[in-house]
Amino acid sequence: MDETLTNYLLQTLPDEENWVTDLEQTAHNNGVPIMDRVSMQFVMQLIRLTKPGQILEVGSATGYSALRMLQANPGAKIVTIERDRQRYNQAIRNVRERGLQYHIRIIYGDAIDVLQNMTNDAFDLVLIDAAKGKYQRFFELSTPLLASDGFVLTDNVLFKGYVADSEKQHPRYQKIAQKIRAYNDWLINHPDFTTTIVPVGDGIAISKTKERKELSSDA
Repeated sequence: MDETLTNYLLQTLPDEENWVTDLEQTAHNNGVPIMDRVSMQFVMQLIRLTKPGQILEVGSATGYSALRMLQANPGAKIVTIERDRQRYNQAIRNVRERGLQYHIRIIYGDAIDVLQNMTNDAFDLVLIDAAKGKYQRFFELSTPLLASDGFVLTDNVLFKGYVADSEKQHPRYQKIAQKIRAYNDWLINHPDFTTTIVPVGDGIAISKTKERKELSSDA
């Protein structure tokens, strides 16, 4: 997103409680990637509108986004998965400090393994924000757990603008961008989902199951 536009949007955001800014600053100081503030507010607004009761997050980091999503819908139950032991431990501490461990369940492990063993849950919202090269697999494994009226959010689908501009020079970023571009193409052409990519923050894809009449060959 254009820097001038981003700065303007940041100025429109509400003041945050101290615990929010503390988590943001700690993540920044330690180089932990968390959802940017503009994107986070967008996700929170979607949650306020749709009020998902059960939320699944792939990629906990320090628990920041799980706590913010719960802030948007305090009655929700959130399951979040993190494979990095240090970040998992930090997320546990952050959630317990807020006394919200009964609302947010943090699972340690590789999301691919964890998702394959989750069979009895039905989530109203899935947020994918983990290893970019595995986005498609995360989507494939999490969507069978989606409630009939649920939806999926995928963060960073524009990845610093590199997804849209293959001429930008940065070998490592372009390699990641190629994987995300392939995921976006796959997602947009998915036969069972309608997807819209919103240029908020680093790009968020919103995927919703198609209505049955759309899936029917007679439609």
